[in-house]
Amino acid sequence: QVQLVESGGGLVQPGGSLRLSCAASGTIFSIYAMGWYRQAPGKQRELVADITSGGITNYVDSVKGRFTISRDNAKNTVSLQMNSLKPEDTAVYYCNAKIGNPRGTYWGQGTQVTVSS
Repeated sequence: QVQLVESGGGLVQPGGSLRLSCAASGTIFSIYAMGWYRQAPGKQRELVADITSGGITNYVDSVKGRFTISRDNAKNTVSLQMNSLKPEDTAVYYCNAKIGNPRGTYWGQGTQVTVSS
């Protein structure tokens, strides 16, 4: 059974930084990509950033230059370094993994990120 475990959420002041981490566990033979999504109250879930097993990254425009996604394929982990945080970054952040075997899209439970003064 695949499980994604997230850590690193919390409360931070505008301009501050947080680092989110996610580890995929279970019997996993291949992962296409891992990433982070977020959802604020009353808004649709959106992709924040993702990274393929080959290291290709993608970011939503609103976080470009502020967030950096990285991965460790050997450990099946993905991290999101969030700098220069803004109040509009406040959301529940969900780890996501697109896995080839066992095939499927998997989600973490979510971790709250609150940016407020």
